[in-house]
Amino acid sequence: MVARAYSVAFQGVEARIVEVQCAVTPGLPAFSIVGLPDKAVSEARDRVRTALTSMAIALPSKRITINLSPADLPKEGSHFDLPIAMALLAALEIIPKDVVETVVSLGELSLDGSLVPVVGALPAAMAAADEDRSLLCPAGSGAEAAWVNACQVIAAPSLGDVVRHYSGQSPLRPAEPGEVAPMVHTHDLREVKGQERAKRALEVAAAGRHHLIMVGTPGSGKSMLAARLPSILPPLTAAEALETSMIHSLAGLLDEGGISRQRPYRPPHHTASMAAIIGGGRNAKPGEVSLAHNGVLFMDEFPEFARNVLETLRQPIETGEVMISRANAHVKYPCRFMLVAAANPCKCGYLPDPARACARVPQCGEDYLGRISGPLMDRFDLRVDVPPVAYTDLDLPPSGDSSATVAARVAAARAVQEVRFADHPDIICNADAQGEVLEQMTAPDAEGRDLLLRAAERFSLSARGYHRVLRVARTIADLDGSAQVRKPHIAEAVSFRMPSPAVA
Repeated sequence: MVARAYSVAFQGVEARIVEVQCAVTPGLPAFSIVGLPDKAVSEARDRVRTALTSMAIALPSKRITINLSPADLPKEGSHFDLPIAMALLAALEIIPKDVVETVVSLGELSLDGSLVPVVGALPAAMAAADEDRSLLCPAGSGAEAAWVNACQVIAAPSLGDVVRHYSGQSPLRPAEPGEVAPMVHTHDLREVKGQERAKRALEVAAAGRHHLIMVGTPGSGKSMLAARLPSILPPLTAAEALETSMIHSLAGLLDEGGISRQRPYRPPHHTASMAAIIGGGRNAKPGEVSLAHNGVLFMDEFPEFARNVLETLRQPIETGEVMISRANAHVKYPCRFMLVAAANPCKCGYLPDPARACARVPQCGEDYLGRISGPLMDRFDLRVDVPPVAYTDLDLPPSGDSSATVAARVAAARAVQEVRFADHPDIICNADAQGEVLEQMTAPDAEGRDLLLRAAERFSLSARGYHRVLRVARTIADLDGSAQVRKPHIAEAVSFRMPSPAVA
């Protein structure tokens, strides 16, 4: 007689259903697990045996075989402990087999039978809902999984509670979703003295989700400006929050099952490896580009990142997804992020200042920024110099608009784009537009088109650069409340694209 339980195996953000089959047959006493288990899954037999012993449940002196189907799909992680225990309990007729087959379960077992929270409860709940099954998980993962309203979630503190629930002795109440974490912004744009052009670039970038690079001397405020970008971004929509939270669930970043509407802001250090930025490692985990999905990836000291790390950003920027290829798996993660980079103009940092620059000027600047390849630089929509602020300006009162005021303008521009792309589900904002949609939405007036053509010829814009200027101009027009892209909008977009001595 074979009993069946169900769990999931993770491939990127996708959770694939795995059938856990348990057969208790006559023969020499043994407990084996087959079906491409990794080390953590293979060790489940000892955790399950000890947990059952702590509940005074003795395993029979027979051969116990656990098969994880499909057998050619790699099984990784300790979350298979609970479904293996469920299948075994059903095979021993301790809990009903027909009930177990209606449940998708995941969870790690402690030796005393308590259930330890695991990553991936949210994608697992999505998979259970697609299969029209309920989800059983540890109590610590219940608030996270319960965000999937289409699936009933039972969160149990221990294996004993699972047995009592499914045997009808003491039913557990369905789990409740965690709280929506409030959006808290501790930084405000008004705290930045001067740098009005850089602030304008931040506003345009936030309104259209455009990529931005800032170049300036040390201490000019590049990192300070980037840290205030989240305060002007609109909150995540419900669909975006769920999509982003699924990635964070796999990475174990959800705090007590709560989901935040605040857009992610990921600032990796420049010593980060390719696996840390793009994703990978032993279990092909999501990298920083995916953890910044629907948010901001801020890369300070941009030229200091390894060259191979920078070059791997090129495809994710264009496609909005990253494929991690390994010998035994090909995993795809979404990564539609806004890239914000900051760099010094040269190694010493004082290229524009003759009094402080090193003896290798201007060659040092060319060598330093030359670490950023032309194809990668071409993918930045906005390029802005951040000059040093005068000491006298630091004593002046705050100037410019507050983050709340700028955020209101950004939200209004995003609302216009939402209406514009209502019939195009793959396009979220202006930065995603291409083809006929781009041509229709950005058709400038005659003066604007003439200026754009002259600028394209003067600065030898690539086809990609030409279209990115159009997208930025469309965003500037949205901020201006203009239905048509006009000459002033083209002029400002071109000015953000023009190579300067620092960014060239």
